[in-house]
Amino acid sequence: MESAECVPSALGRLPFNNTVLKKLPIDDSDQPGSRVVPEACFSRIRALQPLVRPVFVALSQSALSLLGLSAQEVLSDPLGPEYMSGSRLLPGSEPAAHCYSGHQFGLFAGQLGDGAVMYLGEVESCAHGRWEVQVKGAGVTPYSRYYGDGRKVLRSSIREFLCSEAMAALGIPSTRAASLVTSDLYVSRDPLNNGQRILERCSVVLRVAPTFIRLFGSFEIFLGRDEFSGLQGPSAGRDDIRAQLLDYIGGTFYPEIQQAHSIRKDRNLAFFRAVMTQTARLVAQWQCVGFCHGVLNTDNMSILGLTLDYGPFGFMERFDPDFVSNASDKKRRYSYQAQPSVCRWNLARLAEALGSELDPAEAGAVLDEFMPTYKAFYLSIMRKKLGLVRIEEVEDRELVSDLLRVMHNTGADFTNTFRLLSRVPWPEEGDSERATVGSVVDLILDELAMILSLAQTNPLMYGMVADSPGMTEQLELLGRLKELVETNQDDLKRKQRDDWIHWIGRYRMRLGRECDSTSDLPVIIKERLKVMNGINPRVVLRNYIAQNAIQAAEKGDFSEIVRVLKVLKKPYSDPETLFGPDGCGEMEHSGAELDVAYDGKPPAWAQTVCVT
Repeated sequence: MESAECVPSALGRLPFNNTVLKKLPIDDSDQPGSRVVPEACFSRIRALQPLVRPVFVALSQSALSLLGLSAQEVLSDPLGPEYMSGSRLLPGSEPAAHCYSGHQFGLFAGQLGDGAVMYLGEVESCAHGRWEVQVKGAGVTPYSRYYGDGRKVLRSSIREFLCSEAMAALGIPSTRAASLVTSDLYVSRDPLNNGQRILERCSVVLRVAPTFIRLFGSFEIFLGRDEFSGLQGPSAGRDDIRAQLLDYIGGTFYPEIQQAHSIRKDRNLAFFRAVMTQTARLVAQWQCVGFCHGVLNTDNMSILGLTLDYGPFGFMERFDPDFVSNASDKKRRYSYQAQPSVCRWNLARLAEALGSELDPAEAGAVLDEFMPTYKAFYLSIMRKKLGLVRIEEVEDRELVSDLLRVMHNTGADFTNTFRLLSRVPWPEEGDSERATVGSVVDLILDELAMILSLAQTNPLMYGMVADSPGMTEQLELLGRLKELVETNQDDLKRKQRDDWIHWIGRYRMRLGRECDSTSDLPVIIKERLKVMNGINPRVVLRNYIAQNAIQAAEKGDFSEIVRVLKVLKKPYSDPETLFGPDGCGEMEHSGAELDVAYDGKPPAWAQTVCVT
């Protein structure tokens, strides 16, 4: 009989079935260091590069459950931090790195690939489905670039870990983060790109998704020489491998399309349309929560319409169409309002990369469907955010655009404004608009007035805020910074109140049309509140929330990460659920800088957080 000591742990029993390495060409070279990898979709990783004294920072139970694991099983395994960081080989895994190319900031960059990511394999079971597992920050691969060491640091790993799980909890398709491990291994980094390098702890996120194949970048390895950059894909001209990759993707992730079309080009066109639709839906979901990806290069977009690669992302605070989450994006290529058009541009690059696999005219027609498809998804979600659930009116689009205009002009917080709109009372005959909605307007109206008040009453604090990346530019984009600063605060607030009361009056009239003479009004009111509070989050991962967790973790305190993760897992929670009956409890902000709840108005210093 086998002794208990010989029974493998839950991590040692993961049912790996590494299909992609059986289906696609693999580079088996043992040549060390970065290099061009032709005629292959993956490269084997021959040697692991262990961390020094790896330790768990945090685990996500919901992501671990996709692999059939519990947090307790992982924590009780003495080899857990090594397994989950790629420092020790999980039984059945086959380390490899994916080869892809991409357009970065509009210019073809040639070969890119998994420079800091290691594919471990695919875990497949009847109960939990098929999930690809990879570690990010595990060391050098043939595709390592930038710093060239294949490592990620605690700061960026915390952001990816938390935001992956936050997006999933919001109901937005995303890759998942099961664990975060840090270590006593350090690397030199320049976090602000200002020439000041510091030592940071190497850290690894274990990521989970149905696949991490980059829809656009994975096909761009077959592109010929680009006329602008002079670069080409490492497998340029290998149409046979491109067909092999396309067949693998279609057969594995779009089997219904494979079965429905016997003619290859018809099948490929249906696949392209499915990708277009998924991408349009994804970017509509981003726009409706104020999420800005930051670096929407073609290699950072997923085959399955998942949010992929969390770098300099940001959730918009004051509504600003020109919001940019990446401080190094000086030309605002990847601004909030540009995201839909950028996604369409990236889809056009995919059509080019597929080449003869698509009919050009038919592909162009699918591309023409993108913006109408996106707008339909966007308006559908926005109607729900406003609690318009019974009927659809043509004027709803104008109601939404006018709301955003008022939010922009008054500096309203994106997340908090939509949450507060559920407090706007249902219209009743004879009620006074100004008296009825005044309290809601007061809660909305404080963000821009706070900033401008600083300019008049506290120049030192205003200088800190206004000099932060993008702040002055954002205010100047209003075209009236000097006028606003010189405006009497009472006059400013009176004008802003009038704008809000006027819009809310129109909104309440529209709400009234949700109910006809035969409808049950109490049922409709209850349905409206349920829908609004189920789609307008109370909490998102604002930069200052992540920054507090980072600063605590860099001092060795990981508890704030655990608390923030718990909050982000319930982004729609009501106050009694989120904070407890007394409004306090463990969900209250624990940082030393400012005592503020995670769902409260961002503190002034939040404007100084710089992400590149």
